Amino acid sequence: MTMDSQEIERLARKRAGAKMGFIVHATVYVLVNLMLMAMALSMGRNWAIFPAISWGFGLAIHGVVVFFLTGNSGLHDRLVERERLKLQRDPW
Repeated sequence: MTMDSQEIERLARKRAGAKMGFIVHATVYVLVNLMLMAMALSMGRNWAIFPAISWGFGLAIHGVVVFFLTGNSGLHDRLVERERLKLQRDPW
């Protein structure tokens, strides 16, 4: 299946937006966790590792979704195409 220029533009913008969303998420993660680490260390504690680990897990999931499930690998596109072909053969 070939895509027209409008579809390509829409998909390119959608993927670029998802990647920019991840970059913003990662930047906020780093900045907030640096601040939390500085606060914790100034009090002689090490509690800041817990939000860093849990939020880091969420950030990792976000990255997997953006870069592997819907981005560069095209898995999402292949699944959509497979479903489209199934529906064309038998919509019910």
